[in-house]
Amino acid sequence: MTHAQSSAGKPWQGRLLQPFLHFHDAIEHTPARRAQVRLLAFCGALGMPLYYTLWHYYFPQEYESPTLRVMAALMFLPALFPHRFSNTWFSVYLFVGLTFELPFFFTLMFLMNHASTLWLHSLLVALVVLFHFDTRIAVLAYLSGTLLACTVFAVLGDPSFLLDTQVMRQLPVHWFTIAVLSLVKVSRHVGTQQKLAGLAAGLGSVAHELRTPLVSVEANVRGLQRLLPRRADADADTHPSADADGAAACQDALARIQFEVRHMHHMIDLFLLSASAVSSRLEANESVGMHDTVTAVLKRYPFVNAAQRALVTVDLRADFHFPGQTELCVVILLNLLRNALKAIQRAGKGRVRIVIDGKRAVPRLLFIDTGCGIAASRLPLIFDRFYSYPAHNGSGIGLALCRQILQAWQARISCISRDSAYAIFVLEFAQPVPSRFPSPHRAR
Repeated sequence: MTHAQSSAGKPWQGRLLQPFLHFHDAIEHTPARRAQVRLLAFCGALGMPLYYTLWHYYFPQEYESPTLRVMAALMFLPALFPHRFSNTWFSVYLFVGLTFELPFFFTLMFLMNHASTLWLHSLLVALVVLFHFDTRIAVLAYLSGTLLACTVFAVLGDPSFLLDTQVMRQLPVHWFTIAVLSLVKVSRHVGTQQKLAGLAAGLGSVAHELRTPLVSVEANVRGLQRLLPRRADADADTHPSADADGAAACQDALARIQFEVRHMHHMIDLFLLSASAVSSRLEANESVGMHDTVTAVLKRYPFVNAAQRALVTVDLRADFHFPGQTELCVVILLNLLRNALKAIQRAGKGRVRIVIDGKRAVPRLLFIDTGCGIAASRLPLIFDRFYSYPAHNGSGIGLALCRQILQAWQARISCISRDSAYAIFVLEFAQPVPSRFPSPHRAR
């Protein structure tokens, strides 16, 4: 095994960092989320000095701190450039930034101003903003920031005020607000999952309905192939040349029909496989060998002909294993291969190269096609759910599903592309295989 297999003793670190890494990926691939983060950072950086002016000069409060305001404003600035962060540094920044900016700052100001009405409402607004982030991130930040603020207040102010009724009676209000916001997020997630499940069920139903006419066509083709030689033998004496040419042409036509029927059967299998993946459990539960899986995909894919199969080459630099699920890995690679071949078809040129590179510190798979490429304006959208280009070209769940599966395995997918030139999909598998996972088995 090329990929190290240790780290079974640190599963909690992966679970702890997972929401941070997923949030960074969402920012990286979703323009709307990136715009939201930048807008929040801009409002925070501008709002800190603005509200210091309001609360210090126009509506004076009992306590204000220009030092805290400046620190908070400066901490907002890096969020204007989220794409410049690596996963690890963004995880650290996101946690520290959210903890300091929202629960710590607003709780401390609430306490230092002795639970004034203005800071009571301000703290509530801060909690609402905080719990628009991933619930696990928000809960960690809320607990850490609140405890830190109470500790600082106990040092700077009157510790007994922490148990005052003005403070304690806010806790049920805050907890109720957190519970409602969490339920709203859950309902949104359930709605999205229901939409995906409906789409998958519809796709599966259509695929099953297509089976019946295809089976009928295939049966009729086989019948005609059996009858043609008999008819040709019966009429050979009267028009030998014409009948031979006609029979050959008919046989060729029937062979093409039979090939197309088999191709459609394979495509239906691919649709059903993708549809079942939408509603399945995505967490890694086995050790998967990348070379075996790539080989299985190339055997399984319904290539149009030998020429199309010859367009795909595999560059094995070093095999590696990673925590995942074999069948879901097949779904990912089938989707990437189908997209690459469609790009070549649209461009009328190009080849596909699959690079298995297990020699790197972070093993990766490169899926390279030199077809039509992806325009820079569309590149950030390709991992969005229900986005497809050209319009009505597919369901728009393929790449989004690939990213969702890989995120569940704590792996990453990204794309580098140049319009009308190439597209490179990079799959990185940073997590070693836990020792508790079963030995890899060959993909079928």
